[in-house]
Amino acid sequence: MKTLTLAELAAITGGELHGDSNAIIHRVAPMDSAQEGDVTFLSNPKYSKHLAASKATVLMVKESERTLCPSNVLVVADPYVAFAKVAQALDLTPAPAQNGVAPSAVVADDVVMGTNVSIGANAVVESGVELGNDVIIGAGCFIGKNAKLGNNTKLWANVSIYHGVEIGSDCLIQSSTVIGSDGFGYANERGEWIKIPQIGSVKIGNRVEIGACTTIDRGALDDTVIEDNVILDNQLQIAHNVHIGYGTAMAGGTVVAGSTHIGKYCIIGGASVINGHITIADGVTITGMGMVMRSIEEKGMYSSGIPLQTNKEWRKTATRVHRIDEMNKRLKEVEKQLAQKNDA
Repeated sequence: MKTLTLAELAAITGGELHGDSNAIIHRVAPMDSAQEGDVTFLSNPKYSKHLAASKATVLMVKESERTLCPSNVLVVADPYVAFAKVAQALDLTPAPAQNGVAPSAVVADDVVMGTNVSIGANAVVESGVELGNDVIIGAGCFIGKNAKLGNNTKLWANVSIYHGVEIGSDCLIQSSTVIGSDGFGYANERGEWIKIPQIGSVKIGNRVEIGACTTIDRGALDDTVIEDNVILDNQLQIAHNVHIGYGTAMAGGTVVAGSTHIGKYCIIGGASVINGHITIADGVTITGMGMVMRSIEEKGMYSSGIPLQTNKEWRKTATRVHRIDEMNKRLKEVEKQLAQKNDA
């Protein structure tokens, strides 16, 4: 169990402490269940009425809520960001691998390996691979020929990195993700599919996190590119030659077709579908189940998913949708008759 004093907590968060700097916490907990030894936080002002009843050792709040707190208070600019930093400091998640190279791992003789590298059981690291300092490769991973992993990058179990893929520093890749698989490239000759070799690669920047079971295809000719500080959720499909800009976040189940360019600081909601060969501007938010069929040229929030209805309501809506053409024809006829009447 890790512990922190409130003085250490203040240093980690950059907050202003009001209370006992020597008090100790060991856990982050929700406000309604926090007990002595816990730190909790308020990120939504509508829950401020519950602050007075909190039993937490310390509460992280904005200045506007400080006087509502019954005990030790840490005033921070953004309580949710402070929560993230404290949770990191108390994190006890085990490393994907440790204590060097496992006896059952297969590592080519010419692999260039930095200091303090750990490789888990049954992992395979092929010829020409370069691994930076403090790289951790989980059990059962495959690292293809001439791939490169930067300092402090971590791969959980069963990640597959194909040949020639480059991944930057401080990246985290969750289990069963595949990076560098072939893009969906074929030509059709009289009904017969002819495979087009995908000779590009995947270039991933620094501080990128990729969820479990996500697939990122290699480029057909140029590279698929993921810029720095991008976060990708579980079970995404990123097709060949997609380019994702700095600081963009994409939620689970999203599919991006080939050669699409997504700008910086975009937020893509879960289960969205993005067409190929289009451009999405910087700062665009697409709400869940968005279907993006054409380029988006201005920042802002965009939606297209249909909210849930009762089955009875949905059946009525579907019936009306099927009658749109008929209704449109009738409306035009009415407009025509009104125009003729006005001209008379």
